[in-house]
Amino acid sequence: MPRTLTVFAETFKLHAPFRISRGVKTAAEVVTVTIGQDGLTGRGEGVPYPRYGESVESAVAAIESLRGALEQGMGRQELLRCMPASAARNAVDCALWDLELQLAGSDLAAALDLDRPLRPIVTAMTISLDTPDNMAVAAAALAAAPLLKVKVDRNDPAALLTAVRAAAPLPRMIVDPNESWTIAEVRDLQGLMTDLRIDLLEQPLPADADGDLAGFRSAIPIAADESVHVAADLDTLPDGYGVVNIKLDKTGGLTGALELAEAARARGLDVMTGCMICSSLSIAPAWAIAATSSFADLDGPLWLAEDRAGGVRGANGLLSPPQPGFWGGI
Repeated sequence: MPRTLTVFAETFKLHAPFRISRGVKTAAEVVTVTIGQDGLTGRGEGVPYPRYGESVESAVAAIESLRGALEQGMGRQELLRCMPASAARNAVDCALWDLELQLAGSDLAAALDLDRPLRPIVTAMTISLDTPDNMAVAAAALAAAPLLKVKVDRNDPAALLTAVRAAAPLPRMIVDPNESWTIAEVRDLQGLMTDLRIDLLEQPLPADADGDLAGFRSAIPIAADESVHVAADLDTLPDGYGVVNIKLDKTGGLTGALELAEAARARGLDVMTGCMICSSLSIAPAWAIAATSSFADLDGPLWLAEDRAGGVRGANGLLSPPQPGFWGGI
């Protein structure tokens, strides 16, 4: 049957500024795709990221370039061959997953052998980059959460981390410099991070400086984020990494994310599931990866002033799945 494709940009304002070492966001800019067939509609969302040379405009154009093929029935495997991994492909791939599950009368849990009903997931609650005092205030408000993610840069990260840990002594903690450190800083901060009981250090070096981690034995597990987009990237990943952060906007959808998760585990690497600042439409398909990940960082929608109706719900670091029927039968 013929399909109908729609693609459009949406903006979701944040309830507070979100700061990392690369800048600050006050809104989530997303690209939404719907694919209709036989009276059913599949939905998907992508978050174009300037760090990867993407924009809302380029993502919309890339999807529009495949309009004819998609409306004539292009499937997910053909999509992987025709479009590179990107936020644009993520939006389309997830819309196809949603549509396929509905057409089959199935759902994500049944298709991927997940627990039914889907269980809540512990998600990292992000503490945005700020002054030590302000980050301590934010940490104190989240002190009862099980897992925190602390954004830092090169400007005295020791002071930031010490302030956060003093305000929140109990939670597990991920530190994310967003590529802003050097290997010397990674080495110099090993003792402090051990003392502060840091559980994971995420992408401390720029992706093009990965070679500096070859042979490095960190006291804190190190996760690759910007350094790994798709399964093929694992072939050149230095042995200093022990964890892979899987984001559907990097893998170009759930199809690629499942491939990356399988390949990472086959190499003995641990898996983390992450996200951009996004709506719940990005989080629902990521649930398939997060349900079996050692770490999940899926608080993107919790930064929105208003999320999509029926989306995920978060309380004290515990994320509940969307309402039934929101996406993929979940």
